[in-house]
Amino acid sequence: MAKDMTLLWGSGSPPCWRVMIALEEKNLQGYNHKMFSFKKMEHKSEEVMKMNPRGQLPAFKHGDKVLNESYAACLYLENQFKSQGNKLIPDCPAELAMMYQRMLEGLTLHQKMIDDITYNWKVPEGEKHDSAVKRIRESLTAEIKLWEGYLQKTSGGFLAGKTFSLADVCVYPTIFTIFRCGLCEERYPKLAAYYNRLKDRPSIKASWPPTWLENPRGEDIMKDI
Repeated sequence: MAKDMTLLWGSGSPPCWRVMIALEEKNLQGYNHKMFSFKKMEHKSEEVMKMNPRGQLPAFKHGDKVLNESYAACLYLENQFKSQGNKLIPDCPAELAMMYQRMLEGLTLHQKMIDDITYNWKVPEGEKHDSAVKRIRESLTAEIKLWEGYLQKTSGGFLAGKTFSLADVCVYPTIFTIFRCGLCEERYPKLAAYYNRLKDRPSIKASWPPTWLENPRGEDIMKDI
């Protein structure tokens, strides 16, 4: 089955990592894959563009079916291989509802993180505006506090309750990236506990971004949040 799958991906990309975690959770090791460099703009190469005309990663293909949105790929893998590997969609209606809610809210967290990183890293110093820096940072801070609150109210230790689900598959890479960018663990103890506990999950360890193995700590651009 996995031999009919191809994943084009980039190291350090939360969307790529989501799909790789899902593949590991479903015991679909052995798929074809190729890593592309964002720094070298390889995601805009002809090879990627053929599979994903947007020139974005990940690009995932199973047989003749192409899924270039990471959430779509994760949902597809769980639905196609329900009886294989770990079950990622809970049966409990309350946990199912929470899973979808947290999954989709995770897109907001991810976008606010990207807004902050992009403005700090890519906008030249002379073009930055204090008001924009303040607005973007306050928006991300409020969002992170929201997730800290969610985990305070969750008794099971995972985003949707007592079991690891697609919510964790999709949102954990973003939370990890935020801590890698210097988020203070003491200030957000529930998020920090979640972040540290899942680092040892086999699917996460097996799919760890290789460039992060070489450089475990990112820029501390979020240490003041």
